Amino acid sequence: MARADLILDLVRASCLGDKVKVRKTVEALAANERAKNHKILADRLLAQLQAGNGNTTNTVPIPRSSNTPMVAEKVPSRQLDNLVLVPQVAETVRELVAEHHRADLLRSYNLEPRNRVLLIGPPGNGKTSLAEALADALNVPVLVVRYEAVIGSYLGETAQRIARVFEHARSRHCVLLFDEFDAVGKERGDAHETGEIKRVVSSLLLQIDALPSYVVVVAASNHPELLDRAAWRRFQIRLELKPPTRRQIEEWYCGFEQRTGHSFGMQPKNLASKLYGLSFAEVEDFSTDLLRKLVLDGPDACPEAILDCRLRQWKKQFGMASVDGHAFEPWHEVITPF
Repeated sequence: MARADLILDLVRASCLGDKVKVRKTVEALAANERAKNHKILADRLLAQLQAGNGNTTNTVPIPRSSNTPMVAEKVPSRQLDNLVLVPQVAETVRELVAEHHRADLLRSYNLEPRNRVLLIGPPGNGKTSLAEALADALNVPVLVVRYEAVIGSYLGETAQRIARVFEHARSRHCVLLFDEFDAVGKERGDAHETGEIKRVVSSLLLQIDALPSYVVVVAASNHPELLDRAAWRRFQIRLELKPPTRRQIEEWYCGFEQRTGHSFGMQPKNLASKLYGLSFAEVEDFSTDLLRKLVLDGPDACPEAILDCRLRQWKKQFGMASVDGHAFEPWHEVITPF
């Protein structure tokens, strides 16, 4: 059964002749039905909404000058239980998931679940993985914005394409991911930026404000100092994902051994000390490299020799001091309006 509040909103908007409200309400109804796997009804609602337009809102938007879709739909491959998060981040994310799972209760009190998340931190430390894990916990797909298709060369083109991306996202329950968010959310006060990027940022922020709560927008950035100050205020949840500590690497590697059923003869605590300084992505690459070599060597493989060989290779690849000692560029704290 459709949500009663949306039906009432639709009748009210129709009586008032509010076409914008009618469109948004029908999109919300379609998204609600699609979440129940009533895809035919959802498509018919959107088709009626777009009658005479020649296309439907749930069609993946493609710019006229390119065959590249502006969003890429991805089935989540990460789970929250497999991520190593600091307690504050883990608690905040689980609270967000609980809000969406109990959205009907919140709406009965005229409240909506939070749906705007900003993730910052150096590359390879879980921003994209956390977005996927959030989508998995919510049982929705991830829509990844593709900047090569969104950013245009003509005046006003980028803002129009961003509007089409948000229009598409509003037709369903999803996580809308803006990776490398600083590419479109740059500080408008920067004297080196053109007037076009300022118009793009203004349009983007308005679109984020207008998103319904069933669309969770996640913006990820390696360079928070470049983001527009007004962008910070748009996000109800702001989380920083820092490089892993030795304890976190140890925890991740213990989970890796449990998932794969393989041990390489070194205590996780000792291996974590040797890998300290790598990002989570690099630790995962290293561990996958071990497993790959183990499989290829077959029954005669020696896990201890494989680990020793790979440690020497990674030391040479990253520099003697970057593995088995922290020598990477530190992640500097950024003064932001949190």
